[in-house]
This record gives sequence, structure tokens and C-alpha cells, in this order.
Amino acid sequence: MNTSASVASFLRVLCAKALAFAFVFLAVPTATLLRAQSIPPAQLEQLRIQANQALFIDSPLPPLATHTFATLPVNDNVHIEHITFATQFGMRVPAIVYVPTHHRGKVPAIVVVNGHGGDKSSWYAVYTGLLYATAGAVVVTYDPIGEFERSVNRASEAGEHDKPIPGLTHPERVGGLMIEDVQQAVRYAASRPEVDSSRIAVLGYSMGSFHTILATALAGPQLPKIRAVVLSGGGNLDGANQYWDSGRTVNCQSGPYRALDFFPGGGDARGPILYALRARSGPTLVMNGTEDHLITTFNELEPFFVGLRDRIAAVSGSRTNLPETIWYEHVGHRPSFMDRDAALWLNKQIHFPNWTDAQIKAFPTIRAADWVTQTGVRISKGYIVEQKEGGINALDLHLPGLTREQLTAVPLDLWQKDPTLYTLPGWIPHALAAEAH
Repeated sequence: MNTSASVASFLRVLCAKALAFAFVFLAVPTATLLRAQSIPPAQLEQLRIQANQALFIDSPLPPLATHTFATLPVNDNVHIEHITFATQFGMRVPAIVYVPTHHRGKVPAIVVVNGHGGDKSSWYAVYTGLLYATAGAVVVTYDPIGEFERSVNRASEAGEHDKPIPGLTHPERVGGLMIEDVQQAVRYAASRPEVDSSRIAVLGYSMGSFHTILATALAGPQLPKIRAVVLSGGGNLDGANQYWDSGRTVNCQSGPYRALDFFPGGGDARGPILYALRARSGPTLVMNGTEDHLITTFNELEPFFVGLRDRIAAVSGSRTNLPETIWYEHVGHRPSFMDRDAALWLNKQIHFPNWTDAQIKAFPTIRAADWVTQTGVRISKGYIVEQKEGGINALDLHLPGLTREQLTAVPLDLWQKDPTLYTLPGWIPHALAAEAH
């Protein structure tokens, strides 16, 4: 471990926080702070129920009806399972599950939620799965609707969920489906016999950070209490006409966020209320870069989060489990949840069976760009650069790459018999029929 670098990093964070406290009211107007009002627990619970209804999330959630197609060894420490589980309207979610080959007793579990263009073949999903399965956790990765095995062309970075759907008057239904998928993935993880359901974490990147915070905030009694949440390239649940409201990705982001305008206090209250709901189950870590312009468009740096914490506390009447933040200077949009900071925080929350803090601090690191180049695992176009995903210093355990064939969950001949079980064209008729009623 580089002690001088660690001290320098600590001092940067300390200075950033001091500056944030000094200037918080420049970023968060007093009127906005005053709009955060205490909400009794019973009313918070009612808002959670109403939010699920506004996003057309099933209640109760459908039976998982899990099916396992294959189990393949990766190395001496990890094997993968090809599975599907159920989601809305009887559709199936293809997933790759990373499982520690050797373990004693119950183990933690992690669910990875992809950003735009991402799926279970994305380098960061593969790396996170291999890394934390080596640590002793079960890791669930899956395809969002419209990507890879849930794309009509079996393509990655297809973005099919972003396209307008003729006749669909509630585009937020698509986002609701994606949020329900997160919840079903958590339920699947908790259903595994080797998993300790009190030690589940969800990691979300970019669009996935948005779906993660909503899925975990709106989780009902069918889900276990989700112990830990990590949001990277996101977490900045802002107000009316700001980032999450104003984006062009209506189906998966701005539509679902606008659907929650009914919260007491309107659009500006959505972030504090969602985080207050999330805080009932456990802590949240937000990991962002200071030059991530998808996040900082509205000056949503540490002063924003200082104000957000105060507003969450005003809603819940408690300062327990307020979102923590880590900032990376001169860094853009990236998922940071396989670096040393994330591993140490997760170990504190869910306790990896195979790692201690001392081991995590001693592990070497590898630049994501170097690992991707060595293994050929897919990275989104333009993201291999140093400022973005390529510059992540991931814990280096000499992890192998996986091919697209290895990351295909459903046998091709079976998938071809009925692609509508997995893809958006199979979901659309059901959604339109539901709107007609």
C-alpha cells in the first residue's frame, strides 16, 4: 500500500468536505432546504406503496421460477452458473451468477446493475463478478431489457429500451420493469441456500445507479433488508428540471422520476424521500468523479450531497444511514466498485469470508484498460480512456477474461424458439394491454 498516496487522498477528501460545508448554501438554496419536512414512518411506507404503483411494479412480485442451464468452472476459486429468473408478464431474465467454489457457512451476495449500453458481458460486470466471488460472495449479473440476450438482435449497446413505444402512454412502465428486475435479482440472490440474506449488497452504475436507488428504496416485504448499496456515476437525486428530470432517456430515467412528482413537496422532495426510504435498511456509498459531467451538470458536487443529507434527515428525523461519498479528482464517468475503496467499504458491511481488510489493503491493482486489453472483454466505445472506465485501479487478482459464449445464459436454440420470452417486443403487447384496462 502507498502510505503517502493514502495520506494525500485523505487530505484531499478532508479539504473537499470542509469546502463543501463552507459553501453548501451556494449549491442548495435555503428555500429548498425548508421544503424538506418530517414524514412519519407510516406515511413513508404509504409513499413507498404509491411509488411502486406509479411505476407499475408488480405487487406481489412474481414467483422467481428459476431455471439453471449450465455450471462452468472459471478457475480454482470461482465457477459460473447460467440461469434465468422471472420478471413481469412471465418474461425471463438471463443471468450469469459467479459462485465461490469453496466456502464455509453462509456467504454474502452482490447484485450488479448495469449502466446504459451495459449488460452481463460488460467488462465491469465480469470483473466485479470474478473479483467478489473470489472474496467469497455470490455475485449476480444480468441483462437489462433491450441488451444482449434481451435484445432482438442479441446485441450489446443496443439501447432498445430508450426507443419510443407507439401507443404506450406511460413510458415510465419501462423504467418500472427495469427496477422490478433489480428487485427480482435480489430475491434470487436471497433464495440461494448458501447466501446469508442479511448480507446482500447492490452495486449500480450510471443508469443502474438510478434503478438501484429506486429498487432498494421501494423494496417491500418480499425482499430482504438490503444491507449495502454502492452507487457510482450517480446517486445525485436532484430536483425538478435537473439531471434526472431533463434527460432524453424518457423510458428508463426521466419518465420514472417524473412519475414520483406526487411526493409531498413535489419534484424537489423525491431525492430526500427515496433516500429516507433506503436508509431504513442500510447504508449507501456514492462514488463519483469531480469531472463526471453526467453528474455535475447542475453543480452536484459535495455541497449538493451535504444539503441532500440534511434534507434526508429532515424527512426521516434521523441521521442514520445517510449517503456517504467518495470523490475522485479529475475523473469522469466510471463504475468504481471494484477498486480498493469499494472493497474495504463492502467488507465492512457484508464481511467477505475470504478477505480481511489487511489483505484488501495489500492487494496490487491493475488499470481497467490494461485488463480489458489483455483479456478482450467488452468495454463500451470511448470508455477505455484514462479519465473514464479505463483509468480505474481495480484490485488485481490476475482474473481471467470470459468469452461472449461463456456469458450467454440461454442455449441459442432454446432462445430462438421464443425470443419474446426475453426481449422488449415480448413485453410491449402485455404493457399495452394493461394500459387498455
